[in-house]
Amino acid sequence: MTTYASDQSDHHHHKVNFAANRNFSTAFKTDLKETFFPDDPFGPFKNEPLARRAQKAIQYFVPIFGWLPKYSLSLFKYDLLAGITIASLAIPQGISYAKLANIPPIIGLYSSFVPPIVYAVFGSSKHLAVGTVAACSLLLAATIEEKVKAKENPTLYLHLIFTATFFTGIVQTAFGLLRLGILVDFLSHSTITGFMGGTAVIISLQQLKGVFGLKHFTTHTDVVSVLKALFSNTKEWRWESAVVGIIFLTFLQFTKFVKQKKPKLFWVSAISPMLVVIVGCLFAYFAHAEKHGIQIVGDLKKGLNPPSLKDLNFEAKYLPVTIKAGIITGMIALAEGIAIGRSFAIMRNEQIDGNKEMIAFGLMNIVGSFTSCYLTTGPFSKTAVNFNAGCKTAMANVVMSLCMMLTLLLLAPLFSYTPQVALSAIIMSAMLGLIDYEKVYHLFKTDKFDFCICMAAFLGVAFISMDIGLMISVGLCLLRALLYVARPATCKLGNLPNSGLFRDVEQYPGAKEFPGILILKLGSPIYFANSNYIKERILRWVRDEQSITESKGNDVEHVLLDLGGVTSIDHTGVEALGEVRRSLEAKDIKMGLVNPRIEVVEKLSVTKFIDKIGKECVYLSVEDAIEACRFSLRSSKQESGHWEANDA
Repeated sequence: MTTYASDQSDHHHHKVNFAANRNFSTAFKTDLKETFFPDDPFGPFKNEPLARRAQKAIQYFVPIFGWLPKYSLSLFKYDLLAGITIASLAIPQGISYAKLANIPPIIGLYSSFVPPIVYAVFGSSKHLAVGTVAACSLLLAATIEEKVKAKENPTLYLHLIFTATFFTGIVQTAFGLLRLGILVDFLSHSTITGFMGGTAVIISLQQLKGVFGLKHFTTHTDVVSVLKALFSNTKEWRWESAVVGIIFLTFLQFTKFVKQKKPKLFWVSAISPMLVVIVGCLFAYFAHAEKHGIQIVGDLKKGLNPPSLKDLNFEAKYLPVTIKAGIITGMIALAEGIAIGRSFAIMRNEQIDGNKEMIAFGLMNIVGSFTSCYLTTGPFSKTAVNFNAGCKTAMANVVMSLCMMLTLLLLAPLFSYTPQVALSAIIMSAMLGLIDYEKVYHLFKTDKFDFCICMAAFLGVAFISMDIGLMISVGLCLLRALLYVARPATCKLGNLPNSGLFRDVEQYPGAKEFPGILILKLGSPIYFANSNYIKERILRWVRDEQSITESKGNDVEHVLLDLGGVTSIDHTGVEALGEVRRSLEAKDIKMGLVNPRIEVVEKLSVTKFIDKIGKECVYLSVEDAIEACRFSLRSSKQESGHWEANDA
């Protein structure tokens, strides 16, 4: 059982540190380091020789130097199988997603050759497989087509796609170098779930153009426009194309079902898109599909990526749209790629560095924009296949890249017979897997606000536009964060019986309170945005406590503020505490502070707040504070003859 000292001289076992304030430079460097270098990458090597530190720095910024010297043939066997498997997925996906972006299909194949090699050098994830993604492909097309239509000026449109990819790379690299991973954290899981679901719906609906063999369609991405375009062109519908599309889609979904029932047969689902392409090519070649209204991809030239540096377009009239496309798609690609990389790393109890991933993504997109590639990141489907295929290192990306090189040099023309309807079926099958019903239901059951954020992204993307839907959802996330900051939680503390612990009396109704003493815990930084609320909340606690204690004949004489959870305070916050102190003094109530952190002590000292309440009213722990208050109360009660011993 906890007992409290009966003599005032024993109540300070330890003193609060009122050392001289740190100078601005020291405090600023500490805050800066914690904000941008929380991982402290070189901390363990501070006392190592210069050569060792230089080696670690190179391995930190270029991870391949860390794992390649330890690489072995036994690891390569796994990476070889995984690399070949993801290459078989990359070929149909590359052609399909290039179609989504309204660019030549060969660009999709180019984009799976150069960027994976760059990622293998700079990336920190062992499992991430690099490639193009549907959402960013569609978003790029939707943004660039605001200025230039792909059908009207395909060459200029393609050059703007390369330029947007260049800006994506610049933004991503800058985020990584400036260690701004904190910005990507504003894209919450709820936002990404809703965005992916909405994107999957509109992309699936857009593929109905390929399934029904339509020649005229809308460039808008919202559900209403797509459905209107579909049903206003019923004369162009081709039943032959629809039958082939349904057969392919059914086959792809069946292979997914097989994978779910028997996870060891994941490879059946992995190679199914390639099988669809091969069967589709053979069918189109022997059945002369074009004569029956089934469109094919068309000419695919042999050869590796031609340079595209000279094609980048920085004309002033096009800059706003390319920069906008680069920033929006860059942020989404980062959030998706890093989230996916982290998810698979957690399964192996490993860590990946978000800032290094940003630099890797940025460099592969910059190099990609110079070599006829468009935006790439770490797609979920390909990464899942890579993980399930047993990849051990980023060498799997190199193997995939070499397979793509052989495809470009030898096999590209064979894929020119790929039916558009086969690509539509592949895209639709992939998209149906992105609608995470279970996650949405889980959000609904656990957190209604998160569910609203998710649905805002979903409905905004589906019925307005992709960027507007994303902005609405991020806006709600920021609003929620601001509400947490502006309306922080405060609680009244009591002592748990037979312990020295002090906990929220609402959560622990059995916690013991002390007559005449009100203990409040503040759990948030005190800023201009919440200082007025915190002031009013403290005074309301005091009024409520007084109304309760007056009926028992005990007045509130001491208010103790536990500041252990207050990480910082600004000048407005100090002023608010000053107003609280003056209000309490007017009611003959003494104010005490418990366990203030170093940043708070410094600010309260420099603003003379500590001098006003007295250093003796700043305590290291709640126990110390209660002992001091009880000694004071006992002295005053003994004088009036009303004190009754009441040990905790």
